[in-house]
Amino acid sequence: MSYLQSYLDRICKNGNSALADAINRTVEDVVPKYISNFSFTDHVVSLLVGDVQSGKTSHMFGIMCAAADESFMNFVLLTTDNILLQQQTYQRALRDLCDFCVCDENDYLKFAQNNLRKPAVIILKKNTAVLKRWKNNFSSTNFCAGNPLFIVDDEADAASLNTQVNKNKQSTINKNLEDIKKTTSSSIYMEVTGTPQSILLQTDRSGWKPYFIYYFKPGKGYFGGNFFFPPEPPKHIILTDNDEATDLLNDDEFPENGLKTALITHLISSGHIMLNGGTVCNFLIHPSVKTSQHSCFANKIGNYLNEIAHSYDEPETREAFERVYESLKETKNDLLPFAQIYEYILEQLENDRIGILMLNSIVSYDENTQYETGINIIVGGNSLGRGVTFPQLQTIYYCRVAKNPQADTMWQHARMFGYDRDPDLLRVFMPPKLFKLFSDINRTNNSIIKQIENTKNGCDIKIIYPTGLKPTRKNVLDKKAVGIYSGGVNYFPFYPVNKNVDAIDKLMQPFTDDLYTVSLKFLVKVMEQLDSENLDDWNAKAFTGFITSLLTDNPAAQGKLIVRRNRDIGKGTGTLLSPNDRQLGDLYPEDLVFTMYRITGNKEKGWDGTQIWIPNIKLPGDCLYYTGETI
Repeated sequence: MSYLQSYLDRICKNGNSALADAINRTVEDVVPKYISNFSFTDHVVSLLVGDVQSGKTSHMFGIMCAAADESFMNFVLLTTDNILLQQQTYQRALRDLCDFCVCDENDYLKFAQNNLRKPAVIILKKNTAVLKRWKNNFSSTNFCAGNPLFIVDDEADAASLNTQVNKNKQSTINKNLEDIKKTTSSSIYMEVTGTPQSILLQTDRSGWKPYFIYYFKPGKGYFGGNFFFPPEPPKHIILTDNDEATDLLNDDEFPENGLKTALITHLISSGHIMLNGGTVCNFLIHPSVKTSQHSCFANKIGNYLNEIAHSYDEPETREAFERVYESLKETKNDLLPFAQIYEYILEQLENDRIGILMLNSIVSYDENTQYETGINIIVGGNSLGRGVTFPQLQTIYYCRVAKNPQADTMWQHARMFGYDRDPDLLRVFMPPKLFKLFSDINRTNNSIIKQIENTKNGCDIKIIYPTGLKPTRKNVLDKKAVGIYSGGVNYFPFYPVNKNVDAIDKLMQPFTDDLYTVSLKFLVKVMEQLDSENLDDWNAKAFTGFITSLLTDNPAAQGKLIVRRNRDIGKGTGTLLSPNDRQLGDLYPEDLVFTMYRITGNKEKGWDGTQIWIPNIKLPGDCLYYTGETI
């Protein structure tokens, strides 16, 4: 029996045939086209995109099993430099890849003694010392030289990319990963992430731009961005005051506020779940990157739990619980009786069965992992992102606001995404400005996914965010190669090129000199005939891509077209539009405005005497538009 079939059979035996079918679809889409015909001479980079906490690991394992069926024997599975995540991945590989020789970071002897009898997978942190050691291990092992490496980089946008690209240097982790690839004559490097923004904006010469991209859909019962962050707040989003986190840190008391309500919500939800036979219910608090603030929030939670335990029979405390209970019952019709849940909560408090855990860089690994069972309250910062999974996470309090928010970092903090949730009891507490940011990110994520699905290999993706929200950290993007365009700004070529003037005349024939509402698909056709002598001047391909991405979001999208003929304008002047036409275009800030001027071509004005069309494009909204490889 094949490695893939054995893996799928184990999943089916565990009662998850739908997951097995989804993995098999991914394998059928990826393996025949990109792995079965591997050259055994190249180093190929690919990208697997899946929604955050949607089951990427299961799909990774499926592709690895299918690759083993195609004679790949040496696998490296990379995690972020996080002991918790590395061990979580290692334990899962031991369980799910039982046909493989599964090795931890210190299992070189086990790897060597396996001697290609079974496919081997080594689970490594992206840590300098670990990567250097295994680079040397692979170099000293003869059977590695004769077999390609299959490297799976989980959370590939974290740490792997070159953070020194704008200094003409190579960052340490990036170089170590490149060195590992070079220990064999060929390799497949599969980048995996739910936040591909930084990878999509890599250049070809970086060596990390994927040859192909594949997106797999989440399985049935997944709660992700569209569930939590539609344009308007749904019932399970509870908006808190924008300054509540600051007020909490500066107040010695525990006033009536979102955090207090969130805690009570967690206790009631836990009571219902545990009384119905559940084994775990978690509450996540993400206040800040600062560990000192984690301690402050944890202490406040502990103090309020003590206060509840001592005042449970007072009307004020009971009424506070009753208000939250009635709010939960609006979405959870079969919520157990209040008295039963309230009594259970008091019993847990009296027996000290509610855990308060901190998850950050100063807490030990053993202390970090006590949230698999029981009623838990987890407080942390950066360690709450990047692959760490919290079972039955029902309540989230998120108030971390960055000065310069990055879409990929914020989205990785969305630990509320997943499958094992009761949607009727889910509650996320956050300020309005954070909800808007998450909604904006979700809208762009949907656009990226559609572009991946609709374009050849999914490798020419355009990214659009509101001004003030960055796609990723700037130190991994080659500033010479990433184009950034602003909505509301007029762009036109100083050195225009018409590929076929007659074809443009024909397209413009129905339009007299006026303003029109036209399909963006029509504007794509016009753009096919336009260019510039210099990409630094005006990049027709980039603008066409932005129009196409807007169409991806809405196939019926419309724009404004302004047509003007017989314009006697000098070549290379600092402006194109007349004041009236500029004002006309500015009347439509949320629309793409495309202006076409037919220039007389007067030699005295620097032209060659022939008429030519010059385009001006103004992208919609208060947004920034990103495109890679502009040089």
